[in-house]
Amino acid sequence: MSKRVEGTAIGIDLGTTYSCVAVWFDKHNRVEIIPNQQGNRITPSCIAWNGIEMLVGEAAKNQITRNPKNTVCDVKRLMGARFNDSVVKKDN
Repeated sequence: MSKRVEGTAIGIDLGTTYSCVAVWFDKHNRVEIIPNQQGNRITPSCIAWNGIEMLVGEAAKNQITRNPKNTVCDVKRLMGARFNDSVVKKDN
C-alpha cells in the first residue's frame, strides 16, 4: 500500500550503503524523510533476484548469505569504473 505524500520538492539520496527519500513541505517549512514499506527512514542500497522476484532494500540485504551471486550491494562505488579495472574484476 502506497502512502500519498504532498510536498513541493523531492530529494533522493542514493547512498553507497543506505538510501533515503525526502520531501520539502511548504506548509510545515521543513524537510521530512519518508519511511519505506517497513517503516524505516533509510533503506539498504541492495537489489537481488531470487529466481522468482526482484528484491529491494531490506529483503535483498536479508538474503545475501543465501544468494550472494544474485545480490548487488555497494554498486555506487563501481560507477564510472572501467570493466577491466581491478576493483571491478575483484567483484566478479
